[in-house]
Amino acid sequence: MTDSAAGLGERRLSATTIAPEARRGRGATANPDGRFETTRREILDDGWESEAGPTQPRTEVSAERARTIISRNTSPDIAFDRSINPYRGCEHGCIYCFARPNHGYVGLSPGLDFETKLFHKPEAAALLERELSARAYTPGTIALGTATDPYQPIERRYRITRGVLEVLARFRHPVGIVTKSNLVTRDIDVLGPMAADGLVKVAVSVATLDPVLARRMDPRAPHPEKRLEAIRSLSAAGIPVMVIVAPIIPSLNDHEIETILERARDCGAREANHVLLRLPHELDDLVNDWFAEHYPGRQSHVMSLVRQARGGKAYDSSYRTRMTGSGAYADLVTRRMRLAKRRLGYATERLTLRTDLFTRGAALGAQLTLF
Repeated sequence: MTDSAAGLGERRLSATTIAPEARRGRGATANPDGRFETTRREILDDGWESEAGPTQPRTEVSAERARTIISRNTSPDIAFDRSINPYRGCEHGCIYCFARPNHGYVGLSPGLDFETKLFHKPEAAALLERELSARAYTPGTIALGTATDPYQPIERRYRITRGVLEVLARFRHPVGIVTKSNLVTRDIDVLGPMAADGLVKVAVSVATLDPVLARRMDPRAPHPEKRLEAIRSLSAAGIPVMVIVAPIIPSLNDHEIETILERARDCGAREANHVLLRLPHELDDLVNDWFAEHYPGRQSHVMSLVRQARGGKAYDSSYRTRMTGSGAYADLVTRRMRLAKRRLGYATERLTLRTDLFTRGAALGAQLTLF
């Protein structure tokens, strides 16, 4: 029995599930209310919608006026204490994105809203310049793109990520970029000189090499081969690259771990990491509904393994284990990663970026030439 034929009666349709023909090219199958909302919506068809036919949701982009641009964290299990997200929401539409619940903070859904109602931060570069110029500021690697992809499609129009990088380059400030888009190669002219000074590295996310699965999981992200090409181009320009096998989903893409690592290493990746599927807050129901539509025959097995790796829950936010999980299945994945990295010659230590080159003087001097 195939996945499409098995378990069809088990799908738990929510009141906000959207018909496939009305969301073509999008990742989420539903648009539930955020967890902070005091009311709940239901989608009802009074007959007129069926008469008119489905309408495709369009991407809407609004300006977000931020007061600051650098976000701080004290998490002991991630390699940075500050980050910048040029956008809120992400048009890539990756169903598994752990940042989807963040849309609840602005009264929007972590479902379809997350990938269709986006925000850009037009003052990002100016805010960054102001914050870096503060006398009390101490340099440390800034992570660019932790809750949204800095190179999602709208970056072609708004170029906010480009502006942020240009400021960081002038200040000679270290930055680590996380993306799954080959658009990052557009900025090689900025990243190359920064890399020569030990100021940048790029992490490229590759969850699968199967184009059919990729189109279902992250429908508007570049083809897996384009991501590998990006690794090759960045590496050829002397820019250090890490490949992130993420997310690893039990019984769906976990068989590809070694192949992804080998392909990425052949393209020049120096480091590798992985993240086990994370299902915080509303993401549990969203991913379950996605499985019920696309892979119903595997749904119960996948979710069983996920819970085994999360202490019996859909998600465990405990430090040290929230990225990779715990238990037999999680340990097996970690061992496979470790053995494959050793066999393929990946670096055993993470590249540390330089902070000693940071300077306010060069940036301020450039401003003074305007007068």
